[in-house]
Amino acid sequence: MSRVMRAAVADGRGGVQITDVPVPQAAEGWVVIAPVGTGVCGTDLHLISGDYPHGRFPVVPGHEFAGYVSQVGPGVSSVREGDYVGVNPNVSCGACRWCARGATNLCVDIRPVGVAIDGSVAEFVAVPQRIVFPLSSAISHRAAPLIEPFACVLHALERVPDWRDQEIAVFGAGSIGLMAVVLARAEKAAGVRIVELNPVRRAAAVELGALEAVSSVDELSVAEFDIAIDATGHPAAIDAAVSALGKRGRLVQMGVASPSASVPLRPYEVFAKEISIIGSNSLAEKYGESAERMVDLQGDLSRLVTATFPLEEYESALAVAASADQIKVQVSS
Repeated sequence: MSRVMRAAVADGRGGVQITDVPVPQAAEGWVVIAPVGTGVCGTDLHLISGDYPHGRFPVVPGHEFAGYVSQVGPGVSSVREGDYVGVNPNVSCGACRWCARGATNLCVDIRPVGVAIDGSVAEFVAVPQRIVFPLSSAISHRAAPLIEPFACVLHALERVPDWRDQEIAVFGAGSIGLMAVVLARAEKAAGVRIVELNPVRRAAAVELGALEAVSSVDELSVAEFDIAIDATGHPAAIDAAVSALGKRGRLVQMGVASPSASVPLRPYEVFAKEISIIGSNSLAEKYGESAERMVDLQGDLSRLVTATFPLEEYESALAVAASADQIKVQVSS
């Protein structure tokens, strides 16, 4: 193995450089992985600009990835060289009260791969073995990087369980919103409908099985919903989602809103309808389940990948990922 590799390095001030860096070595309890692909998401765009609280710079971005183990460190027993694996990118401390409760996504000292430690937009990436999961060979290289974001949607199902026979409205048809459409169908929801401004994404939602996709909540043919999922983070959409709930309706807040954003709350409506407003942050411990379900759902989920770029064109991948007409952009190493 060469002692240097190509990698994207972000400086936290908007700059990204594709350069030669040392190949990571497998420390005790760690493994080195050669990625087959990395998804680009909104977190990466915020990270590159320096607008992400967990960012530690300089850093190699990339947290939605899978690949093959190229090296194992001392004490590693869960995987071997050559294994096909995926990674839950959240490296939690394992000691705080949230880790003790199994809510590792809320760890007080979380260090995400590709954010606080070097990630996968590189020829090799080193991670602790405890966040590495063996993958079925049936999962394509195109689908494998989608396991991480799909795990976020499975965590939403965990936070607001039992979607069967529920009328569901999804606000936002980016990759997360469209994955929610796929999951809602798999969970046998009564129906899932999309509110999305972009016509390309509305069309994608219908292709994936949404009963309708409209640009405004006022255009929906159903007046009240059992579950509303916000995948936008925009205050206007969140407000509309709450208003769309019927009696005992449940809002799942998945979209990342600005810390300074606020939404009007109508306490009487919450009381009278017995509405629940529930947050869903990251993927918690759903990566393993997501990997299992990807085997059967990868046909639909892989359709979300709309562009792929080589590592050397990572800056172009970022620019395309910011386009409203794209859904999921990937980088191949």
